[in-house]
Amino acid sequence: MFRLPLALLALISLQTVATAATVYPLWDGTPPNHQASDLKEETVESNIIRISKVQDPSIEVYLPAQRNANGQAVVICPGGGYGILAYDWEGTEIAKWFNSQGIAGIVLKYRLPEDASNVVPHLSPLMDAQRALRMVRHNAAEWNIDPAKIGIMGFSAGGHLASTAGTHFDAGNPASTDPIEHLSSRPDFMILMYPVVSFETASTYRGSRRNLLGEQDSPELVAKYSAEKNVTPETPPTFFIHAADDKSVPVQNSIDLYTALIAQGIPTEMHLYPTGGHGFGLALDKGHLAGWTDRCIDWLESLDVD
Repeated sequence: MFRLPLALLALISLQTVATAATVYPLWDGTPPNHQASDLKEETVESNIIRISKVQDPSIEVYLPAQRNANGQAVVICPGGGYGILAYDWEGTEIAKWFNSQGIAGIVLKYRLPEDASNVVPHLSPLMDAQRALRMVRHNAAEWNIDPAKIGIMGFSAGGHLASTAGTHFDAGNPASTDPIEHLSSRPDFMILMYPVVSFETASTYRGSRRNLLGEQDSPELVAKYSAEKNVTPETPPTFFIHAADDKSVPVQNSIDLYTALIAQGIPTEMHLYPTGGHGFGLALDKGHLAGWTDRCIDWLESLDVD
């Protein structure tokens, strides 16, 4: 597959890219698990775009030129501790980079687990991630995507959501009147960027756990939302990037899930960098850490070979 030089890739990422994107609502009508409230969705633009109080979950679809498309697609879950979405930093900028590599990038604006507009707050993010995967499969032919090459990617708390989607999926509901719901929600691969993984150990990022489960979380929910406890032989191949000096989400999160994946024989690749901290996105200002994008593309190419 043709690959742009890193310097040109950085230039593309920093500039306003004339990539056409289309936004699609995730749900036809009122989303499941939604309840009426006075909340209004908020978007704050400063050094990054932060979205909070999501009321209308959606996917923003970036497609590469058809001639360049390799059939792969990635549903991207921005991070933000389940309190906000770092929508451009860990979303649209990533989708544009994927497009430069012939890969469809689908940015997920998922509902956040606040109490006011969710019946059961912890259910909504996973519902939205599963729906996004089904929607991409439903539209695969129109979007020039191979329905067997649809993965999920997440950053920080978005990595927790992605790893949850990769360990809790189903084959679809053939009895549903909605044809999208007939399709599988299993991602074909996972890309986890400095992910929150475990809610059970000392490496837990307490902010994400508190925002998702509240203060009265149960042992059963803690176990359900600790991906390393839910790996099976059907869990998809996984790629990790993490920095050892991450003070927000300790690198042990990635190591624990990596260990569980290897134990089940799941094809897994992990790159641990000595420095980089947390929330580095494309890492364009982080020296050799910026090379994570090349490592990721190498791995995605290897999936086709394997």
